[in-house]
Amino acid sequence: QVQLVESGGGLVQAGGSLRLSCAASGSSFSLNVMGWYRQAPGKQRELVAAIRTGGNTIYSDSVKGRFTISRDNAKNTVYLQMNSLKPEDTGVYYCNLYPLRPSNGWGQGTQVTVSS
Repeated sequence: QVQLVESGGGLVQAGGSLRLSCAASGSSFSLNVMGWYRQAPGKQRELVAAIRTGGNTIYSDSVKGRFTISRDNAKNTVYLQMNSLKPEDTGVYYCNLYPLRPSNGWGQGTQVTVSS
């Protein structure tokens, strides 16, 4: 299992930026594909971005061109740089394996609130 601790969220005005961090511990972080997910109020959790072990990335259409996912395998950390934030980016952001595994639980997440 991989244990996950997210940080870096906060309140920001539309157009602003935030950088989220996810510290991971446990089995073989560098071998895992990692993803950032978000859950907006009243909606299901969705994948925002994912990064493969070699650095290849995928993004949801809603964040493409504004968000950048990266990883530092030496620090067992995944980052999400969020620019040009919009009110619809508001939600709780989580990191986890991609694809999800039922045996791997969730961290506490980090709240991102974008005001208009």
